[in-house]
Amino acid sequence: MDDRRLRAIRLLHTAVWAVFAGCIVAIPVLALQQRFRLAAILALIVLGEVVVLAINRWRCPLTPIAARYTEDRRANFDIYLPEWLARYNKEIFGPLYFAGVVVLV
Repeated sequence: MDDRRLRAIRLLHTAVWAVFAGCIVAIPVLALQQRFRLAAILALIVLGEVVVLAINRWRCPLTPIAARYTEDRRANFDIYLPEWLARYNKEIFGPLYFAGVVVLV
């Protein structure tokens, strides 16, 4: 049962991550296409996620839920990403988000 719950949380976390990563990549692309309104909406959506992370001490709220079902604490124990990407996710996507917002502005 714990394995099924952990897999479900990992799948949900991965899907949420994919949506936000897609938004971050799309922001500068849309801005360069002069689709400013949609780019701004995506930027605000990602900003909402940044606020959620900040409130949770820069951790996804799903992480402590996943931790209930495993002793594993590798960087990717709670998400289906390569360990290096899970470990450096904020360092990679934070600057990309900032750069995308700069392009948008």
